[in-house]
Amino acid sequence: MKIAPLILASTSPYRRQLLERLELPFSVENPNIDESQLPEESPEELVLRLARQKAYVIAKQNPGAVVIGSDQVAVIDGKITGKPGCHAIAVEQLRSASGKEIVFFTGLCCYKVREMDRLNDHVQLAVVPFKVVFRNLSDEQIHRYLKRDKPYNCAGSFKSEGLGVALFDRLIGDDPSALMGLPLIKLTTMLEQAGVPVV
Repeated sequence: MKIAPLILASTSPYRRQLLERLELPFSVENPNIDESQLPEESPEELVLRLARQKAYVIAKQNPGAVVIGSDQVAVIDGKITGKPGCHAIAVEQLRSASGKEIVFFTGLCCYKVREMDRLNDHVQLAVVPFKVVFRNLSDEQIHRYLKRDKPYNCAGSFKSEGLGVALFDRLIGDDPSALMGLPLIKLTTMLEQAGVPVV
C-alpha cells in the first residue's frame, strides 16, 4: 500500500522533535500565516483556526500529501499568553503564572487534499487542553531559570522538556506531548484515519 507523503506545516523545532518520535518519514514546510487573534475569538477558536489555516496552506500546494498543522496558546487569568520574545516579557509571564493553574490549548489539524475530488478534502480537527500548576516562584528563581533555559520562543515562557519542569507543582492532562505543542496521542489516531499507519 502506497502511503501519502507526510508534511509538518511548522517551523517549530519542538514540534519537529515530537513528530520524529513516531518514526515516520516527513518533511517540513513553513506556512507563513498571520497568527493574530481575531476580535472576540476564544483561545480554543484561535488555535483551531490557525492549525487548520497552516495545514490548508501547505496541503493546497501538495495534493495527495497528509499535512499536520498545530498551534498553541497559554491562558493565564483568562488572558491569552503567547511567546514572550524577550526576557522582560518572559519575567512578567512567569510572575503572572506563579502559584496558579495555567491552561494550554493546542489546536491540531490533519489535512489531506483529495487529488481527484477536491470538494471532498479529508480534514480532522481537535483542540487538546493541558493544565500546569506552577509553584510559587520568587523573582530570583524566575530570572535564574530564564537565563539558563532561555524559553523566549515558547508559549508561557518555559520549556517543559527542559529545566522548566522544575517550575511546576503538578501537571493535569491526558497527553504530555500536548504541553510541548504537538499532541501525539490524538495525532496518531488522525494519521491512521488519513491512511498513514504509525504502528
